[in-house]
Amino acid sequence: MKHISADIIIVGGGAAGLMAAAGAAGHCSSKGMDAKIIVLEKMARPGRKIMITGKGRCNFTNLKNWNEFSEHIHPKPGFLKSAFYNLTSEKMIDFLTEQGMESVVERGDRAFPASHLASDVVDALLRAAEGAGAEVLCGKEVDKVSRTGQAGVDDFQVNCTDGSCYVCSKLIICTGGLSYPKTGSTGDGFSWAKYMGHSLRPLFPSLTAIVPSGYKDITISGKGSEVGKGHIDRSTPLSETGNMLCGNQLKNVGLSIIIDGNTAAEEFGDLDFTDGGLEGPIGFKVSRKCVNALMNGSRVQAIIDMKPAVEIEDLQARIAALWNEIAKDKRSANKLYKDRFKILLTKVLPMQLIPGFVKMNPNADHKSLAKALKGWKMDMEGYVGYERCVVTAGGVSQDEMTPKTLESRLVPGLYFAGEILDLDGDTGGYNLQIAFSTGYLAGSSAARTLTSK
Repeated sequence: MKHISADIIIVGGGAAGLMAAAGAAGHCSSKGMDAKIIVLEKMARPGRKIMITGKGRCNFTNLKNWNEFSEHIHPKPGFLKSAFYNLTSEKMIDFLTEQGMESVVERGDRAFPASHLASDVVDALLRAAEGAGAEVLCGKEVDKVSRTGQAGVDDFQVNCTDGSCYVCSKLIICTGGLSYPKTGSTGDGFSWAKYMGHSLRPLFPSLTAIVPSGYKDITISGKGSEVGKGHIDRSTPLSETGNMLCGNQLKNVGLSIIIDGNTAAEEFGDLDFTDGGLEGPIGFKVSRKCVNALMNGSRVQAIIDMKPAVEIEDLQARIAALWNEIAKDKRSANKLYKDRFKILLTKVLPMQLIPGFVKMNPNADHKSLAKALKGWKMDMEGYVGYERCVVTAGGVSQDEMTPKTLESRLVPGLYFAGEILDLDGDTGGYNLQIAFSTGYLAGSSAARTLTSK
């Protein structure tokens, strides 16, 4: 078998892989070194997952400073600090600008391409990598990664399914996680990491829909069967209640998560009822804790506060006043109680939300309505899995990596970057910045060892 030699092989041509290539090739070029750097990407084109982020608009970073940024990183944000300062959010914007892509910053310090096209981010990353001298090969599905046993120039061997074989002294694995497998993220890198002697922190879906009890019809044969602990496929049909609620977007509400009777999270912002369950900014933000708890067999409840800016006593007084107005209205004189109650609901809730709210709060009346609005309680039945989650939580243990270089402590010359690491963020541009920062650091660190010889 013919072996193709390279200085650095990068497996995976997503956000982390392309930035690793740009970082490695850029460093070598700046030192006048003609290094051979190859990216092996199994899909027909690189950056497939980038293309679907932000509904195709690609919220590629967040401009919060480190102190604020780190609050959105899990499980141990300190591990990311060196990589982040090596390539900050501001530097990332400058990097893309140098590649001809202008950016805009929107609410919540979120940065997008000015064109609102995710493809522009991918094109800019590809220009940067190839422009610096890296070679990006698509349609190269890696089958096996191993050590050659020959320390020195060719420490690692990478075999592809098409029969090609590559050897290199530095190997960077940027294969992503398990989320959205149709984009190529099928978890291959996790098995290679274990083969190389690394341990993995438990893997689970994050930034995903959490499913209230009774929201999905899990009794329908072939469609609603539960897979694993709490995993409910997104294609599972909605129940009558789910159909009533699906499509509603709640603005500026409070969301509390109760795990085994204890408050685990409290968030304020926007919440969406979708065909998956509870999503939106604050739904995604609490999903990490919810999924982990459900997988561990804990009881999880969500409590929605529809009127977080109003104290319950004030809300009770307001509802009482509205009820008196309705009672005095001649048009309501001969109406049944349930009809007068519906009129009351239209004054405190969006019209389209009322059927679902009533369905899930069947005992609510005008006297208890304030309590129901301030404490809309739902038991969580499950969650949508890797097929539609945004990011994979867990991964290669931080303890086995050198944070200042992202080189393995166990295998010299081996680097990991991106979602394969036990490092993930909230929604809002944090995860792509993690990929960019860790990819760039891994690539430049690997290249630095070449140029130091």
